[in-house]
Amino acid sequence: MSVGHYQGLCQRHMGRAVEIRTRDGRTHRGIIHRVTDNRVYLQPLDRTRNLGGFGYGGWGWGWGAGIALGFITSLAVLSLFFW
Repeated sequence: MSVGHYQGLCQRHMGRAVEIRTRDGRTHRGIIHRVTDNRVYLQPLDRTRNLGGFGYGGWGWGWGAGIALGFITSLAVLSLFFW
C-alpha cells in the first residue's frame, strides 16, 4: 500500500484506538493523536500516570517521534475487535 493510502486511513480514524504493525515487525497500539504528511502520532493506550512522589510536575516529554507512514504494513481499528 502507498503512503497516501495509510495517511488517508489514519486521518479517517483520528481519535480512535488502533493497532499499527510496521515493516520491522513491531506493533504499536494507541489512539491516533495527529497525522502529518509523513508520520502518525499515537497516544499510548497503556499510559500510566505517576501522580505522587517528589520532584516537579508537568507534562513531560510527550509521546515520542511518531511512526513513519511509509513504514506501516497494516492498520486495524481496535474498537471493532471488542464486540
